Amino acid sequence: MPELAYLTAVVYGHVQGVYYRAFTSRVAKSLGLRGYVRNLPKGNAVEVHAEGEREKLEELLRQLEIGPPESLVEKIDTTWSAFTGQFSNFEVRF
Repeated sequence: MPELAYLTAVVYGHVQGVYYRAFTSRVAKSLGLRGYVRNLPKGNAVEVHAEGEREKLEELLRQLEIGPPESLVEKIDTTWSAFTGQFSNFEVRF
Protein backbone atom coordinates (compact mmCIF):
# COMPACT_ATOMS: atom_id res chain seq x y z
CA MET A 1 0.00 0.00 0.00
CA PRO A 2 1.41 3.44 -0.95
CA GLU A 3 2.56 5.76 1.79
CA LEU A 4 0.33 8.84 2.12
CA ALA A 5 1.82 12.19 3.12
CA TYR A 6 1.26 15.96 3.25
CA LEU A 7 3.71 18.33 1.59
CA THR A 8 4.02 22.06 2.18
CA ALA A 9 6.36 23.80 -0.26
CA VAL A 10 7.22 27.49 -0.51
CA VAL A 11 8.75 28.24 -3.89
CA TYR A 12 10.89 31.39 -4.17
CA GLY A 13 12.04 33.22 -7.27
CA HIS A 14 10.31 34.65 -10.35
CA VAL A 15 7.12 32.64 -9.77
CA GLN A 16 4.31 35.20 -9.83
CA GLY A 17 2.79 36.47 -13.07
CA VAL A 18 4.25 33.56 -15.06
CA TYR A 19 1.38 31.02 -14.76
CA TYR A 20 3.19 29.17 -11.99
CA ARG A 21 -0.03 28.50 -10.06
CA ALA A 22 -1.79 27.16 -13.17
CA PHE A 23 1.25 24.98 -13.93
CA THR A 24 1.27 23.63 -10.37
CA SER A 25 -2.45 22.91 -10.45
CA ARG A 26 -2.19 21.07 -13.77
CA VAL A 27 0.72 18.91 -12.57
CA ALA A 28 -0.87 18.16 -9.19
CA LYS A 29 -4.17 17.14 -10.80
CA SER A 30 -2.38 14.91 -13.32
CA LEU A 31 -0.69 13.14 -10.39
CA GLY A 32 -3.99 12.68 -8.53
CA LEU A 33 -2.98 14.98 -5.67
CA ARG A 34 -5.25 17.19 -3.58
CA GLY A 35 -4.65 20.56 -1.97
CA TYR A 36 -4.03 24.10 -3.21
CA VAL A 37 -1.52 26.63 -4.49
CA ARG A 38 -1.52 30.37 -3.82
CA ASN A 39 0.69 33.43 -4.21
CA LEU A 40 2.26 34.82 -1.06
CA PRO A 41 2.08 38.60 -0.45
CA LYS A 42 5.85 39.12 -0.77
CA GLY A 43 5.56 38.93 -4.57
CA ASN A 44 8.39 36.45 -5.03
CA ALA A 45 6.91 33.28 -3.54
CA VAL A 46 4.19 30.70 -4.10
CA GLU A 47 2.91 28.35 -1.40
CA VAL A 48 1.80 24.79 -2.21
CA HIS A 49 -0.14 22.50 0.10
CA ALA A 50 -0.60 19.02 -1.37
CA GLU A 51 -1.32 15.56 -0.13
CA GLY A 52 -1.53 12.08 -1.54
CA GLU A 53 0.93 9.30 -2.30
CA ARG A 54 4.44 10.30 -1.22
CA GLU A 55 5.91 9.10 -4.52
CA LYS A 56 3.54 11.42 -6.43
CA LEU A 57 4.35 14.31 -4.07
CA GLU A 58 8.05 13.78 -4.77
CA GLU A 59 7.31 13.99 -8.51
CA LEU A 60 5.36 17.21 -7.92
CA LEU A 61 8.38 18.60 -6.09
CA ARG A 62 10.64 17.73 -9.03
CA GLN A 63 8.24 19.56 -11.37
CA LEU A 64 8.06 22.57 -9.02
CA GLU A 65 11.85 22.90 -9.35
CA ILE A 66 11.44 23.22 -13.13
CA GLY A 67 8.26 25.34 -13.27
CA PRO A 68 6.68 26.80 -16.39
CA PRO A 69 8.93 28.30 -19.13
CA GLU A 70 8.86 31.94 -17.92
CA SER A 71 9.56 31.12 -14.27
CA LEU A 72 12.90 31.08 -12.46
CA VAL A 73 12.92 29.01 -9.27
CA GLU A 74 15.62 30.08 -6.81
CA LYS A 75 14.82 27.78 -3.90
CA ILE A 76 12.08 25.64 -2.37
CA ASP A 77 11.49 25.21 1.36
CA THR A 78 9.66 21.96 2.08
CA THR A 79 7.92 20.47 5.10
CA TRP A 80 6.58 16.91 5.23
CA SER A 81 3.83 15.88 7.61
CA ALA A 82 1.12 13.30 8.15
CA PHE A 83 -1.68 12.88 5.60
CA THR A 84 -4.89 14.61 6.74
CA GLY A 85 -7.47 13.84 4.05
CA GLN A 86 -8.84 17.40 4.37
CA PHE A 87 -8.90 18.23 0.64
CA SER A 88 -11.37 17.00 -1.98
CA ASN A 89 -9.51 18.34 -5.04
CA PHE A 90 -6.60 20.56 -6.08
CA GLU A 91 -7.28 24.26 -6.58
CA VAL A 92 -5.74 27.65 -7.16
CA ARG A 93 -6.52 30.02 -4.29
CA PHE A 94 -6.54 33.78 -4.66
